[in-house]
Amino acid sequence: MPPFLAGAEGHHREGILIFLRHASLINLLSLPVVYSLWVPLLLLDIWITLYQWVCFPMYGIARVRRQPHFVIDRHRLPYLNPIEKLHCLYCSYATGVLSYVTEVAARTEQYWCPIRHARLPASPHEHYQLFFDYGDGAAYRRGLPALRQQLAASAAGHRRRPGLQGAGRSNPSFRRSGR
Repeated sequence: MPPFLAGAEGHHREGILIFLRHASLINLLSLPVVYSLWVPLLLLDIWITLYQWVCFPMYGIARVRRQPHFVIDRHRLPYLNPIEKLHCLYCSYATGVLSYVTEVAARTEQYWCPIRHARLPASPHEHYQLFFDYGDGAAYRRGLPALRQQLAASAAGHRRRPGLQGAGRSNPSFRRSGR
């Protein structure tokens, strides 16, 4: 058990019956809809893995490692009851799939269409900063081979792994920024 959990035995755990009794009717009624996403998420996970295993080698793009996108650890927290642990497992898997898919899509976009949009997306992926300005056809034609070559270099292991860089404990600015 991690040291920060040493004093967090299960005395904060709420029993299942109490948990269900305090749950709102809206939450209980919406659970089938929420959990129905398991199927599309699983299919997306499988399909995006097949997609990159088939297509990325043909284009010379480094495959995305799946494992770093999935952080499944909250089920070990002693203060969560089994239902809460299941919720955490589900959310961890869902956000992991979406993170993984985003990185695969970002590499695909860098290869096929590395052009910025006329309007900045709400949450651009980390490859977006490399893209060409909207409307700059000359830069696109001139720079596309080099941008594709960068993906090929990453396939050969010459580029840092995109995906989770800039987040978490490995980046000192992350702690300072208060995110």
